[in-house]
Amino acid sequence: MIQTIRKAWAIPELRKKLVFTALLLLIFRIGNAITVPYVDVNMLGQYIEQMSTTVLGLYNVMSGNAFATATIFALGVQPYINSSIIIQLLTVAIPALQRMAQEGGEAGKKKIQSITRYATIIIAILQGWGYYSIMKQGAILTAEGFWPALVIIVSFVAGSAFVMWLGEQITEFGVGNGISIILFAGIISRVPSAAGTGLSVLRSDPTKWWAILLVLVGMLALIVLIVWVNGAERRIPVQYAKRQVGRKMYGGQASSLPMKVNMAGVLPIIFAQTIAMLPATIGAFASPKEGSVWEAVLNAVDTKSILYMVLYFLMIIMFSYFYSTIQFNPIEISNNLKKNGGFIPGFRPGKPTTDFIKKVLNKVTLFGAIYLGIVAILPLIIGKVVDIPALSMGGTSVIIVVGVALETVQSLESQMLMRQYKGFLE
Repeated sequence: MIQTIRKAWAIPELRKKLVFTALLLLIFRIGNAITVPYVDVNMLGQYIEQMSTTVLGLYNVMSGNAFATATIFALGVQPYINSSIIIQLLTVAIPALQRMAQEGGEAGKKKIQSITRYATIIIAILQGWGYYSIMKQGAILTAEGFWPALVIIVSFVAGSAFVMWLGEQITEFGVGNGISIILFAGIISRVPSAAGTGLSVLRSDPTKWWAILLVLVGMLALIVLIVWVNGAERRIPVQYAKRQVGRKMYGGQASSLPMKVNMAGVLPIIFAQTIAMLPATIGAFASPKEGSVWEAVLNAVDTKSILYMVLYFLMIIMFSYFYSTIQFNPIEISNNLKKNGGFIPGFRPGKPTTDFIKKVLNKVTLFGAIYLGIVAILPLIIGKVVDIPALSMGGTSVIIVVGVALETVQSLESQMLMRQYKGFLE
């Protein structure tokens, strides 16, 4: 990775893109240090720390601790990510949106992007209002009334819209996917505080060295596993029949149909984690009585319980199959192969080809789902073993950080290959 960045820095055009990306990330980090008015930041930090096992804690991790300090970028890229997921699901469910995405070409894609932006603003308004209501209920505000509420909510919405704009600018004029890089920067910003926490634990109790070592080994194991699986794919051989068009002969070539092992990315973990945290979130706001049935249920599904880990793992597998089904349509792939004169050796075009692709897809998805489950559960198991706030960057954060780093390096390498023709001859 360092070698790739060094080579990219030697190319003037890529150097400008790297500097541009770095400057926008600097603006993002500056915005994460500017707090909105009328908020007691110290009380909010204590409140979010108590809610670390709820959805609020997940939002705080994704925002790089900006959620716990009520900065103008506290909502971060979450509204945009939620909007993108919703529009993507609606594109599959609503025929008009599906036609716009598939048949509209570049104009259709721009319309989908515009719809996603508008949906981002709507979601940001809802989340900003919910965030304000939480702070008001927890007596975290220094002033109440219409004006403080308007200033706080508008600041959050404007900050979220500006972060979305920064991400789009990085995508267009910088390096890599802008939204992913901003999310990467927010998560990475928590590394110094996590390292400081580990050192303080070691100073207070030197006998905990084995726990720190286990955390580091677990982190390295996760990184190696993610790097290994990230580029893994199952390639189905495809043969194209020869056909004559006019005086020219086309086809007769051998190719392959690639299926990524981790086709769904990190989304199944995010979906499963959000749903698994709902009972703890509801319990934190409802405050059940001691000895009640509701309290017993909450303790049973606590983030450190075995039942929570099992349910979390099963939900990851379920969402992996759900998202893979949306992303990869065997019937459509089979029809496209048939139209282009392609076939899988040993299987007739049509239903046999579709059934074979479905069978392979199910096997690949199962392996990818188990991989995601291991990445998500391993930090929880280590935290239960060492009994300290281990792996401040959990499985979700690690897979995002490593995935974005690999994606950015691949983007740099492809751009360097386009600018150095000798790379095609080596």
